[in-house]
Amino acid sequence: MNAKIDFDARTAKMVEAMYLTPDVVGQRVAILAALRLMPGEHLVDIGVGPGLLAEDASRMVGEEGRVVGIDVSDAMITMARTRCAALPQAEFFIADAAKLELPDARFDAAVSTQVYEYVEEIAVALKELYRVIKPGGRAIILDTDWDSIVWHASDPALMRRVLGCWDAHLADPHLPATLSSKLRRAGFQVQRVEIVPMMSVGYQPHSYAAGIMRGILSFVRNNGADHSLSSDEIQSWYDDQLRLAEKGDFFFSLNRYLFVVNK
Repeated sequence: MNAKIDFDARTAKMVEAMYLTPDVVGQRVAILAALRLMPGEHLVDIGVGPGLLAEDASRMVGEEGRVVGIDVSDAMITMARTRCAALPQAEFFIADAAKLELPDARFDAAVSTQVYEYVEEIAVALKELYRVIKPGGRAIILDTDWDSIVWHASDPALMRRVLGCWDAHLADPHLPATLSSKLRRAGFQVQRVEIVPMMSVGYQPHSYAAGIMRGILSFVRNNGADHSLSSDEIQSWYDDQLRLAEKGDFFFSLNRYLFVVNK
């Protein structure tokens, strides 16, 4: 069962805070380096979120270029529009990754960060991505495989149950393992795949690890009953992480996978 997260205004602010942590800022730098944007180019950002990458990309393509950001969340679109209000080359609207409602072969490049793992109709979405990119154009896709997680816990069995519940918020929590073949079937050439790690050795409140820990707690509190997790067990899982942090025994590592493809 896919228990979707409601990306309302409150959740959008939580996502923005996480995207401003040093871990995710570093990820954004890696994505922009892989995109190789040039002045005057047109970019589509599928799942634009709070607009942080779109803002950087808009400055890179300049006023002669164009950045179009789409998202299914009205709160995210509002946030992105506010962030990029002084950049006339940037525009944002609500659309689904599986139905982009954009012209054929319009964009030099595309980017999608932490989006396709949420998409049920992934084959349709990748065909849409292929359709809107110009011949010879490129795309950067980044998603997480939650099988890659290494997260220290005093009760490993409880950790597995909590993460099993968390997996339910995604259409495919292990998408990167099969994404290369899916991209090739959509018509793309896969140029390379890189690992972008999110790792915390020791607890830092302003980090991806801390942010995702809070996000998981919120989701599992709302959905844990469907996975036979009691409220006491959920709180015990969270409290254990805080105790490990106090003792200097906190450890979190998760791999994201960056795919560079061409049309």
